[in-house]
Amino acid sequence: MILVTGAAGLTGGETVRRLAARGIPVRALVRRSAGAEKLAALPGVEVVVADMGRAETLAAPLRGIERAMLISSSAPDMLDVQSAFIDAAAAAGVAHVVKLSGIMPERDSPFRFARMHGEIERKLERSGIPFTHLRAGEFMSAYFRQVPSIVAQGAFSVPMGDAATASFDIEDLAEIAVTALTGSGHEGKTYRLTGPHALSMTEVAAALSAATGNAIRYVPASPEEYERANLARGMPPYLAAALVELYAERRKGKEGTVFADAEMLLGRPATSFEAFALRNAAIFRGEQPAPKV
Repeated sequence: MILVTGAAGLTGGETVRRLAARGIPVRALVRRSAGAEKLAALPGVEVVVADMGRAETLAAPLRGIERAMLISSSAPDMLDVQSAFIDAAAAAGVAHVVKLSGIMPERDSPFRFARMHGEIERKLERSGIPFTHLRAGEFMSAYFRQVPSIVAQGAFSVPMGDAATASFDIEDLAEIAVTALTGSGHEGKTYRLTGPHALSMTEVAAALSAATGNAIRYVPASPEEYERANLARGMPPYLAAALVELYAERRKGKEGTVFADAEMLLGRPATSFEAFALRNAAIFRGEQPAPKV
């Protein structure tokens, strides 16, 4: 039996769906049952409710689990939450944990979630549990945050300057996660997962324009302008501040390198941003609701 944490999110949910499609029994861990009905309806999927921040709630979900996918929200308590899960998984005798990490998990990084990922990776490595780190770069789905501005103004604004990122598709991530969870030879490995090309924001805007048939512009923002805009949209202050830290690292080129790991694991080129934009053109035109990211 495989356990997927964070199953209510985009990455966790897609991983659960792909495991179910292959007929692999999977336990989907969610914080609350509301909204998990579609997962529960999938063949071979057992939905369990637990709070990863409360270690005492993890014993039952981990019972009988051989392998686990570790995902949790980018929240102030991410380090504590994932550390508690690792302790519980070790106590339950889990044989392999696949961790969704960040592309730059430097423990001295100015970006708070990079520091947390680095500490969590180290804890997992020292736990004695065979591990796999999936270090993913910027997810293409992050651009769903820009849909309101794109629809209303034909533009999006982030503090990236002229820097480029090699964005990665969540569907590719889920496919790789399933491979790591069900195959052999991935224990002790760290994979750096990026898309096939690094694009500037001007190039991202051009790809969105081509996909939607609408003219979409990139308008550079200052870090202060970007943080104020996110706060005005109701983003939690800790996340708004963390994104400013993240973009500061991206402007240094920290997510601009293309790695071959994804293509090797997928057996094909990773999904391009152009293909992602075409697949989600209706969302970027405002014809369908954007998934929450």
